[in-house]
Amino acid sequence: MLPTITVDVGTTSVKLCLFDARGTLLASARHSTPTVMDAWGEIYDIAALTGGLSDFIRGLDAADRTSVERIAITGVGESGGLVRPDLSLASPMILWHDHRGASYLESLSADDRALLYRVTGLPTNANYGLSKTAWALENAEGSTEGAVWLNISEYLAALMTGQRWSEYSLASRTMALDLESATWSPEVAALVGLDVSIYPELRPATAGSGIAAAFANEVGLSGSVVVHVAGHDHMVGGVGAGLQPGELLNSTGTTEGLLFAQTAPSLDEHAARSKLANGISNTGADFTLFASIPTGGSAFATLQSMLGLTPEALSACISDLSVRYAAGQIDPREAPLVLPQFRGSPPPTKRASARGIISGIRSDTSVEDIVFGTFLGMTLQFRDVLELFPQTPQSIKVIGPASKNPLWLSLKADLLGTPLSVSRFPEVVSRGAQLLASGQAPDSDAAREWQACGPEDVPVDAGRNATLAEWYDDIRSKWEYFKGAPA
Repeated sequence: MLPTITVDVGTTSVKLCLFDARGTLLASARHSTPTVMDAWGEIYDIAALTGGLSDFIRGLDAADRTSVERIAITGVGESGGLVRPDLSLASPMILWHDHRGASYLESLSADDRALLYRVTGLPTNANYGLSKTAWALENAEGSTEGAVWLNISEYLAALMTGQRWSEYSLASRTMALDLESATWSPEVAALVGLDVSIYPELRPATAGSGIAAAFANEVGLSGSVVVHVAGHDHMVGGVGAGLQPGELLNSTGTTEGLLFAQTAPSLDEHAARSKLANGISNTGADFTLFASIPTGGSAFATLQSMLGLTPEALSACISDLSVRYAAGQIDPREAPLVLPQFRGSPPPTKRASARGIISGIRSDTSVEDIVFGTFLGMTLQFRDVLELFPQTPQSIKVIGPASKNPLWLSLKADLLGTPLSVSRFPEVVSRGAQLLASGQAPDSDAAREWQACGPEDVPVDAGRNATLAEWYDDIRSKWEYFKGAPA
């Protein structure tokens, strides 16, 4: 591999890393994702974002900085804004979960929505870039001549190189890309009054551009450095984890992702009804099938604010619950039933307006009971979404913050009845970005790549599996009723 600086723009944090040629993590930093408010909601604070990146690079040891040959940028999939030829912004850089363009989708007919799924492999939703592009064009400040839509990762690459391009996996999150031809779709763009000229040239993650001399001089890098857009963070995580067909990547962060690698898209009626999201791989050669659960790691912040817990107190509570659960000292029937739709519902409904439910509170219900019930509910929600996919995973690889939560992991293995393989390396996505920027094929040595992540197995406990199966039989009807409750 090549010595690489990686940038991972997440929902809540930006992860910056430096890897050497052996893939050893030499330096890292993590900052809160900088945002500000505009009249419509929350947008990226570009000055703070680029300033933090430049400071990280300048702060590296001089010898390490001189060794860098690649910069690889990954991040959230549905963010973006309009960027002029001179790289100035014609619109804000909009966050992935922003729905300011929702009105452009409201008038679409059932046939239009069917066309959208048939062509792009995505369920009609304002998270994706298509409606945001239409909003940005209509609400642009100043001239839009020559402006194109770029994801936040693509925009950072443009600022470093002077070049504007879109990477395939990120392009497949715009809801404007024809999956099967791997080209922008005029038919889809026209549904919201757009021309495909608003979207830039397409490249695989392995094709980068040379660093601009001005940026190289500003941060102290060699002028021979090449900058790559590695792609959508979940898909890049699949590369870092050596994901193969038949395996499921459980990518955890603020949200929780379920990702399968595929040789062809799934565009049938079941996939459309289930609102599963198809995508193109980072290389542009293969496909992915994905679903996102809005409540993932964000549940920690929800529990802290709802229960008045500090991060340390919540971590201690989870640790104690994990020990008690492993010892068979927790009866799931004593915990509240929690439908953890704290940030909206997952497929097949995907309702941003959905709300969570906590049922079964008694006078003796404790904070620990609510925390346990929340993670049990998150695990049950995960199983519901997994059952929407057309295949049963041969193995489940877990990356991200969940790898540090033994309670969450044990509940998942026991409820699913499937052992987990859990990465103990914290920056699998960043490692995948380095692999792509180094020109290594994602499947060149998948087993080796996963072993480099330091995986540990989480086995299924037969007794706890039976207890949870009995518990689910008791609460099944209530759970299904809660899922159908109006927002």
